[in-house]
Amino acid sequence: MMKLIRSIGFTIGMITLLVSCSPENDKLPVELSVKSDSKFVLTGISNLTKVAQLTGFDSFNKTNEYEVFGTDLGSMFNNGDKTYLVFGDTFGYRSPGLTGGGGSDWRSNTLAITRDIDPSDGLTIDSMIVDYGKHAKEVLPSAKIDFDEMTKIPTHGIAVDDNLYLYFMSVNHWGAPGNWDANYSGVTKSVDQGEHWTILEDIRWPGDSNFIQVSPYKVIVNADLTEIYFWTIPAGRFGGVTLMKVNEQSIEDLSKYVYYAGMGEDNKPIWSQDMDKAELVVKDEVGVGELSVIWNPYLERWIMTYLKEGTGIVIREGLTPWGKWGEPITVVSNTEYPGLYGPYMNPKYVEDDGKTIYFTLSLWDPYNVFWMKASLEKK
Repeated sequence: MMKLIRSIGFTIGMITLLVSCSPENDKLPVELSVKSDSKFVLTGISNLTKVAQLTGFDSFNKTNEYEVFGTDLGSMFNNGDKTYLVFGDTFGYRSPGLTGGGGSDWRSNTLAITRDIDPSDGLTIDSMIVDYGKHAKEVLPSAKIDFDEMTKIPTHGIAVDDNLYLYFMSVNHWGAPGNWDANYSGVTKSVDQGEHWTILEDIRWPGDSNFIQVSPYKVIVNADLTEIYFWTIPAGRFGGVTLMKVNEQSIEDLSKYVYYAGMGEDNKPIWSQDMDKAELVVKDEVGVGELSVIWNPYLERWIMTYLKEGTGIVIREGLTPWGKWGEPITVVSNTEYPGLYGPYMNPKYVEDDGKTIYFTLSLWDPYNVFWMKASLEKK
């Protein structure tokens, strides 16, 4: 059974932030105070375990009953006692032995709901958003025209005042492995717990920008202000990570989003309204794919997981949202799990005060989502 996340604290210069680490995102804060001379503490990963297959005919959830025979991604966000699992391109039937995306009854995305608070044996899907019977609904329709709009892929979601928001990318064309072209990224909103969605047309980032795939996290600045931090990467898997934020009450106003533009002479972060001034907070000589960032109470640090092509799934430790960030440490090797991608964490699913983390992992063969866990080792 998951242990409750404790309040902890440490000092980043003169900056004090509160991080919403509650399983329900109900603003139970964790004080974040890191000394300016803090050192990295993460030394390695142990006890990697494939816990369960979450989707597909061979999963204990038997998602084929929702006409979900194959799907991928599985980023997660919380609202009250519900956790939403957000899937990408989804297929209702696939021929035996088929590798990768493909099949009949193609939907660009589907959405599952779980109330499971015990991650130790996998996540039990209670329901999926459906359009008729038990047929999983494409919650965000796409044109499905190559070199126009091939698909719409949600990259992550977040809840604000019981409204749900999905950040998504409109994909123009899938190119070589790890490369694709985006038309733009945007936001869609649901006011009825995910049943229906409306695209917020005024919120878009250009397809060639660094703000196409996002990983959001709430930070409580004070009693009157909660901000949402977004770690962001471009389309594909070969760019670096930038950082933007917005007051959660202004989430629907693009002009209120600001972008990390480096450190000032006072050793405080500079935030610019000009996205072109955004600076990388994480660089990788290979590139960053499908990232996920959460606060970890065991390390008393931020942790970031992502796909590093040619290596596998890696993790990095952050002293602040903008860094410094430690060197990548391999969590899952691509030699042990070929075709792996999409390592998504959720602060709700940890054990031993954060020493053990759980995450979703997609495998190109059999094109389904798995539930993994690993232990963090520290100095």
